[in-house]
Amino acid sequence: MSELFDRIDALVASRSVLPPPAERKRLRQAHGLTLDEVAAALDVRRATVSGWEAGKTEPRPPERDAYARMLKQLAELYPAPTNSAAPEQDTAVPETFTSEPAPAPEVRTAVAPVSEAAAMTATENTQTPAPVAPAPVAAPRPARTERPSSTLRRPVATSAGGTDLRFENGPLAVVDVDADGQAYAYCVGGLVLDVPAKSLPSLVDWTLKEAKLGAPKLSGPGKDADPLLVLTEAALEHYGLPVALTQEERHAGRISEGHKVIKQLVRADWKLTKRGFGPWARIYRPAQGSERACVQLCIPSWNALDTRHWGEAAQLPPAELARLLGVYASRVMTPRGSTAVTGLELMTALHPPTRASEPDADGKRHSEHNPASLGKDPVDCAPCEAPDGHPLLADLPRFHVRGPGEKLFEEAYDWARPMTDAECTLRHLVGIDVNMAFAAGANGLNVGLGAPTHVKTPAFDPKLPGSWLVDLSHVDLSRVKVGKDKRADLDASLLPSPFTPKGEQPEGPAWYATPTVAYAVELGYDVHPIEAYVRYDNGRYLDGWYQRLRDAYLATMADLGVHADMAPADFLAAMDGYRDRDPELAIVVSAVKATVKGGLGKLRERPRGEGWKPGQPWRALARPTWRPDIRAAVISRTRINLHRKIVKHAAFTGQYPVAVLSDCVVYAADGESPLGFLPYREGKPLPGGFKLGINPGLVKHEGTQSVLWGEEVRERFNAPELNLARYIKDGTVTDVDNGE
Repeated sequence: MSELFDRIDALVASRSVLPPPAERKRLRQAHGLTLDEVAAALDVRRATVSGWEAGKTEPRPPERDAYARMLKQLAELYPAPTNSAAPEQDTAVPETFTSEPAPAPEVRTAVAPVSEAAAMTATENTQTPAPVAPAPVAAPRPARTERPSSTLRRPVATSAGGTDLRFENGPLAVVDVDADGQAYAYCVGGLVLDVPAKSLPSLVDWTLKEAKLGAPKLSGPGKDADPLLVLTEAALEHYGLPVALTQEERHAGRISEGHKVIKQLVRADWKLTKRGFGPWARIYRPAQGSERACVQLCIPSWNALDTRHWGEAAQLPPAELARLLGVYASRVMTPRGSTAVTGLELMTALHPPTRASEPDADGKRHSEHNPASLGKDPVDCAPCEAPDGHPLLADLPRFHVRGPGEKLFEEAYDWARPMTDAECTLRHLVGIDVNMAFAAGANGLNVGLGAPTHVKTPAFDPKLPGSWLVDLSHVDLSRVKVGKDKRADLDASLLPSPFTPKGEQPEGPAWYATPTVAYAVELGYDVHPIEAYVRYDNGRYLDGWYQRLRDAYLATMADLGVHADMAPADFLAAMDGYRDRDPELAIVVSAVKATVKGGLGKLRERPRGEGWKPGQPWRALARPTWRPDIRAAVISRTRINLHRKIVKHAAFTGQYPVAVLSDCVVYAADGESPLGFLPYREGKPLPGGFKLGINPGLVKHEGTQSVLWGEEVRERFNAPELNLARYIKDGTVTDVDNGE
């Protein structure tokens, strides 16, 4: 009989009544409980409890009964306010799903106009700050042919902290259309809005007047982020747009100006930026006083979400895509285009070029230069910083090839060497990779803000940003300083030179960025520049940019179970398979890292067709953020940071790298784990050397292959110095010639 009772109890527990997901989270936080504490009490993973609170999953017996009991006790202690309490409901999953249409939601009040005065310019470089919103959570995935449930359409409560009511529905929405032709906007936090608009112009109007989408500015002098609408294939069909671009349209990057939808926008007095109606379109009206009217569209099926950085995001259902993009928007900024474009726009959003002045005699304010920004006007680079084809080099002979004495060539490492006999006796090749290496290189870096000044025979100043023509060929890596008063004897033949990307020893005067020359001084050698282009107006322009991207990276990795300050072995275990714990958040991690590299790459953007010829200006040169000197300084510092760790490691352990590619270093070792060769003592790493961890600048395990694999690959391609770091992750060698 007792066994029968147990089965009855289990059956009742399987349908224990639970409050809605948002209420579960409120009750836990009201009692001061963390996700970890609840997870430990219920003997489940932290991510499991997080999924219950997000409505992404539902608890099952036996945990469900215990979870319901805890929530019931908390509800008695912390009853919901009567004006915002959600009705208790049974969240057990029914055996059948009914597709009966849900009742229409309450009509919402119109969005208050954005208060920042800024005329929308007709260029692709219009700057808009990003949102600072709570991280969104997942919403249940509705069937493609069904209407969203009424639960999804329940408005999300605004936080007591004062969420901006103009943007209470978040920074963006994914617009989809069901089989009956009803359009819905999937917002962050699981909210779904009915969209009454039947045409694209009316959709833009609805977005600005009723949707309450957007995000507050990141900086005081900046502008609020415009709302972003992501259009699914069904939405494209609904609003008269092609589901895919033709080959000609892909080449042009936009649909033709004669398209019927563009004519509709023109008739409604809407304008497009110069880049036209492409994968990332901006639709606006010129600002009227302090009112700004602009909506951005993202069209995944037109390749707006590059698979190299966004993975399979374009294939996700609307609710999940809204969650993914919402996490990125809240932690980085509302996407303004590709991850590279967004990385560049983030710099400007944090340091707007202008600000309002103090009131004049008549009490009026005027636009003035914002200190610590790059300003609103572009500045010329130094001739040595100019890439080939730049107008500054128009007088050079057509086929002239500039050498190190004419051109600043600060790039990431691509160096490898043959293995020694001793290394060939070891069993494994272990790769370690620096987390967010280029972001770490930007942190605390002093960069030029204004135009360069040309000086002859200057005294080197490590605090002065610039490009220096100096001979560093006398620096001997076999005898360098590794501490304040300590020198180390090293085998220079087994080390890359820190002064060239290929790791070759320089042979005479060459142009270097300040961090490279400063490192030569740090190694204990005198330097005597011949000339330089220095920037007396300078500052730590990238600090805020680094901090925001660092925080976005660390927060997302923490959501995936990888936390800062973990013990080395725990960190390696946590990194193993972290992408499988939440593939959508793993995509966010990839996008954040691509934002770093792409944003820095945009600082020296090259011509992109448009009939450009060498010696002529190209469109990117008109941006204040076209700054090849800043890009060079970040890359220089990143490469130097890596070389410093390599030297410290060699001096302490006698181990030398076999290959270095950008931020990845490969060592020969007996064990498969980095712990087999990294010199930890009582859990503490070598000061100034490599340290395992998730923070930018620390390292993770990139991959392990056998020494036999490395020798076989090099022999197969007859390349004794083939860079094995390129293939260490999974051992797949695709094309040696182009390095893919």
